[in-house]
Amino acid sequence: MKKFIGMAVAAATLLAGTEAAATNYSLWIHGRNGGSTQAGNYNDFSYWGPSSTAAGVNKKAVNWNGTQRVGGENYRIRDALDCFCTGANWCFIAAHSAGDLQIGYALSLYGGSARYKKNATPNASGVCGNTDGTTQTGWNIKWVDVASGAGGGSELADVGEWAVSEPLVSDLVTTTARAMYNHNTTRNIWFYNFAGSKGTLYSGILPGQDDEAVSYHSTGGVSGSSGSSQCNPGDWFCGGTLNTGTAACSDGKAKWSYHSVQLRDDGEAYNHYANGNWGGIVAKVREDMVNYAR
Repeated sequence: MKKFIGMAVAAATLLAGTEAAATNYSLWIHGRNGGSTQAGNYNDFSYWGPSSTAAGVNKKAVNWNGTQRVGGENYRIRDALDCFCTGANWCFIAAHSAGDLQIGYALSLYGGSARYKKNATPNASGVCGNTDGTTQTGWNIKWVDVASGAGGGSELADVGEWAVSEPLVSDLVTTTARAMYNHNTTRNIWFYNFAGSKGTLYSGILPGQDDEAVSYHSTGGVSGSSGSSQCNPGDWFCGGTLNTGTAACSDGKAKWSYHSVQLRDDGEAYNHYANGNWGGIVAKVREDMVNYAR
């Protein structure tokens, strides 16, 4: 599906004569991180791995303080989207863990607002200048790849397994994350979910299949006001099977609108963590960005 959507957008862009000089960018939005990345520095890929690694066309790191509340730090994401995804320019988005909350929050709450067209030349704070002073509605985004998305929160936050002094943890409580914004409102932009299941450490806390940090109900974009137990096919001890694509889970629980499971980790091969080397489930998203974010 993604390949054809991207081609359709590209064709539409070519048909519009004013878009001939368009530049495509790949924006990488990290998750919870201890605040170690340089906010506003679009070249700091320390969260992900070596910056020399291919990760999509004109890759940019969208850094924010990954210890703080989503709402308080979301301006960093909007600054990046304004910089690189307005005017003639288009973006591919990759998000990891709580980065899923950040892009979902931005699109749902601000994706219908007027945005000044920017020149893709950021200052030291990560803010770009206006081009001609005109605005557009929302941003030019082709699609969003999500590695182990925490859009539905994590039970590790529910029970305080993570440092409770971090404000972000309160946003990652499952009921809070799911009520933070309307996850169905993506401005018709597709979220492609990559769900890892190499999880053992917290198997008694996280329901269904998990990647040691987030369960399938979240990484698979399953709707509802709280989490549910979802697994790979053949697991008899789960509430349901997380189906690929847009199909509802086997227990009838639907996915959020414009959410599709691109990869379900049937082999239990991918955990949550990039480990500073584009590892875990992030590796599969990076591979997808290299292949399709052009």
